[in-house]
Amino acid sequence: MTDYKDLVNASRVVMVEFYATWCSHCRRMMPVIAQIRELIGDSAEIYQLDIDKEEAVAESVNVDSTPTFIIYRDGEPVWRFSGEIDGNVLLQKLQQFMN
Repeated sequence: MTDYKDLVNASRVVMVEFYATWCSHCRRMMPVIAQIRELIGDSAEIYQLDIDKEEAVAESVNVDSTPTFIIYRDGEPVWRFSGEIDGNVLLQKLQQFMN
């Protein structure tokens, strides 16, 4: 995987979702994330990292539950949430940092 620091600096605004394939909440969020990705287009980057494959990265940013969403602006974490979240709320949060 690309260096995590490069990942969060890939765009002005980046959202990273840490998920697990066995997590039912994560599975329910998958279509929500796909829809948000479609709605925002190139305005921000969205990455989904499997905590079982990227364990060291998850540990380095203190992810201890899934799903965990972290929004970065200019490479700095500006918002974080763990658990299922309404898609509209997540989209609004992302858009808030895109402005």
